[in-house]
Amino acid sequence: MPKAQTSAGLLLYRRGAAGLEVLLVHPGGPFFARKDDGAWSIPKGLLDADEEPLVAARREFAEETGHRAPDGAAIDLGDVRLRSGKRVLGFAVEGDLDAATIVSNTFEMVWPPRSGQTREFPEVDRAQWFSLNEARVKLNPAQAAFVDRLAES
Repeated sequence: MPKAQTSAGLLLYRRGAAGLEVLLVHPGGPFFARKDDGAWSIPKGLLDADEEPLVAARREFAEETGHRAPDGAAIDLGDVRLRSGKRVLGFAVEGDLDAATIVSNTFEMVWPPRSGQTREFPEVDRAQWFSLNEARVKLNPAQAAFVDRLAES
């Protein structure tokens, strides 16, 4: 069995009038186009060889949002295992950004299937701030643990 891949991600949070809010991203591409609850994620991606997880999380945040991750102290949120077997290491950092201004990197895939046509899609098609309760519903179920751990920190 192949070794499970490891990703690192950054959960940006801010303190609003109604309490903590977190920034989540929605995956781009045709597979997720009509999915909402349970489909959102923290900005994350695979670690490069010998890369420190927090460095990878900050890099992936920039790649998926077009914004540099805040320099503030990071809270280690531990790890979760997705249904795919992939391990995700999470970190939380306090900061703010206008979710409407994100610009994601892109990926290519054959679309429509078996058409032979390659199309380019953004890795992330949008971002949004959510309350912790809303985030638990929107997030991939395994990643919801990051919100619980942030709330407990």
